[in-house]
This record gives sequence, C-alpha cells and structure tokens, in this order.
Amino acid sequence: MPARKKSPDSGAPAATTFEAAYAELEEIVAAMEEEQLPLEELVARYEKGSKLLARCESVLASARKRLHTINAGTAAETVETDDEADLPDEDDHRSGPAAGTPDEHDDDDDIRLF
Repeated sequence: MPARKKSPDSGAPAATTFEAAYAELEEIVAAMEEEQLPLEELVARYEKGSKLLARCESVLASARKRLHTINAGTAAETVETDDEADLPDEDDHRSGPAAGTPDEHDDDDDIRLF
C-alpha cells in the first residue's frame, strides 16, 4: 500500500518530535523574515509557529523535569551510599576501643617513644 502524503495541517504539532518541530519552526521564522508574504499567509504561519513553539517548550520542560528527577534520584542514592560507608562492617573487628569511647589507657598528654 503506498504511503499517504501528509497535508500541511494534518500533522498536529503535538505528534511531531522536538527536532522536527524545531526545524519547521526555524523554516517558518526564516520565511517570515525573508519573504514578502501576504498578511493572511503571515498570520497562518505565525499561528503554526506558535503551536510549534509551544510543542518545543513542552518537550523541553518535560525533559528538564525528567533530568531533575534523575539527578534527584542519583543524589539520594549517593547520600545513602555515603551514609552506608560511615557504618562499620560486621567483619570489621578492630582492636581497641570503639570510636567515640574513652580508653582508660589513653593519655593525650603523655609522649610515648615505644
């Protein structure tokens, strides 16, 4: 079955990819700046450009939100990993007193050579 051609108004901007919407928006802007178009054509292109711009902004906002969520999740995992690193392992059998407990034989003022 042959592929159908798209009419200019058949594809809603919401269905296009960011890249396609952005490229079409650039074409519209360039045409509006360079060509001498009748008022009706300018208004139609402006309207389509506005819809494409809204689509691009929506996609960018969604991408920013996803990146923020990813970064927040990564930061939370890093904090959890750092907190876990501070805890002693079960296999960690250090000799001497536990950290933070005073040692009755430990005199900070004494200088020991041996």
